[in-house]
Amino acid sequence: MRFLLLSLLCLVPGLARAQAEELENPGTVSAVQDRLYRMHHELSLGVGVLPADAFYKGLIGTVGYTYHFSDSVAWQVGRGTYSYNVQTSLRRQLERDFDAAPTATAFEDQVQWMVGSDLMWSPLYGKTSFLNANVIHFEVFLLAGGTVVKVDRSDGFRPGINLGLGVRMFSSQNVSFRLDVTNNTVFAGASRIINVPTVQIGTAFNFGATE
Repeated sequence: MRFLLLSLLCLVPGLARAQAEELENPGTVSAVQDRLYRMHHELSLGVGVLPADAFYKGLIGTVGYTYHFSDSVAWQVGRGTYSYNVQTSLRRQLERDFDAAPTATAFEDQVQWMVGSDLMWSPLYGKTSFLNANVIHFEVFLLAGGTVVKVDRSDGFRPGINLGLGVRMFSSQNVSFRLDVTNNTVFAGASRIINVPTVQIGTAFNFGATE
């Protein structure tokens, strides 16, 4: 009995401490803030480059309209891109030194313009600070859709698949800035595939969104 009483007396302080800690720390509470900015009707204007082809570089301008069904799902209903092409030094050297024909297949695959439509999924939205001075709200989105590409050939309308990744930074409820990096896999016929990557930055104007 003495041993039992001594054991109980030793346990009492530990139980009291445990109860006190439970009262001081009732549990971990986490909260997820709602989005500050929401999108609805989006008109986007962008400029960029077609960087990959060895024989030319394209300077592109793009206009698009996107309808946002929710915070995470949207449909880029239409986008149109025009490319102003600049010959590289490699192409000029081939034509000058090796008398390469300007109508060669590789030279005729230059993109003139593209139109297409994409689904957008935005799985990530957050905010961060810049130099502890400004709070920046941003989202990351994925793109997948179809494209029709006009190349230099006379029969040069080609279908393609567009896949890409983008980042949006919000300036206000009505204005945001986008960086889009995409790749158009173009089916050029005769089992030939052309990859047309694009890198562009743009400004997006948002209309009709509610808090």
